[in-house]
Amino acid sequence: MSGPACRLQIKVVPGASCSEVVGLLGAAVKVRVAAPPAGGQANREVRALLADRLGLPLAQVTVVAGLASPVKVIGLVGITETEAKARLLA
Repeated sequence: MSGPACRLQIKVVPGASCSEVVGLLGAAVKVRVAAPPAGGQANREVRALLADRLGLPLAQVTVVAGLASPVKVIGLVGITETEAKARLLA
């Protein structure tokens, strides 16, 4: 698959009352998800939230680092970092 691709640093707060993109926290995009961190549920919800907000298929949003950490690196295919941050923070 060709085209733009990027990686975003994400700070995840699991167990929130609702799933949302909060804003920037340093260089990271802060998101809250309603799912608990157990069993990869928060990771799945983060991927779904980002895919929905970015207009990307779920397969193009992957957790490339930080599976068990609140700070994650998300790989995105089909979008640049500038476009991704603009859409998430709009």
